[in-house]
Amino acid sequence: MIKGMLGKKLGMTSLFGSNGEYIPVTVIEAGPCRITQVKTKATDGYNALQIGFGLKKKKRVNKPAQGHFDKSGGECYAFLREFGVENPEDFEVGQTIALDSEIFSVGDRIDVSGKNKGRGFSGVTKRHGFALGRKTHGSHNYRLPGSIGNSAWPSKVIKGKKMPGRYGNTRQTMRNLEVVDIRPELNLILVKGAVPGPVNATIEIKKPKGAVAAK
Repeated sequence: MIKGMLGKKLGMTSLFGSNGEYIPVTVIEAGPCRITQVKTKATDGYNALQIGFGLKKKKRVNKPAQGHFDKSGGECYAFLREFGVENPEDFEVGQTIALDSEIFSVGDRIDVSGKNKGRGFSGVTKRHGFALGRKTHGSHNYRLPGSIGNSAWPSKVIKGKKMPGRYGNTRQTMRNLEVVDIRPELNLILVKGAVPGPVNATIEIKKPKGAVAAK
């Protein structure tokens, strides 16, 4: 069975567990995805499935990509990702991968990857959580980073120093999240906690290696 899927983050809500526990969850629309290429160890050196998610207008896809998508039915996709699979011969190009209990089930642990929200150029207080300076006795050091250099040696700013800069808009993975509920008829999977990205962001859902069993 395929080890992951592509999906879209729909937002967050909450529900109550069987013991009355209040659980914040993220609602993810997982699939359906289309297999656009089957890779095998004999031809490509590894076993994997390339799947597409999110329809895209054909006129907005270049000619090489159109030829690639024609082999899987002609529909063009905005996102292509590869996921490992043990037996690629069980799949074929053009096959639809839908959310079902064989891929994910309630209580499973999963890894969710996506691009987090971009917040632009930010200072050290917002970007790294630096403490504010005092606001009394004429001090103007409210949100400044403070001293960043060294003395006579080595007389430079060390690489990796926490300083102002672009914050967000980077790939992030939330690991070992618990699957709270699955609704295959709606292609929805409810995951405990938050996942990266804004609403409607495309995310990857994977089965982690050595996942911890749910309690």
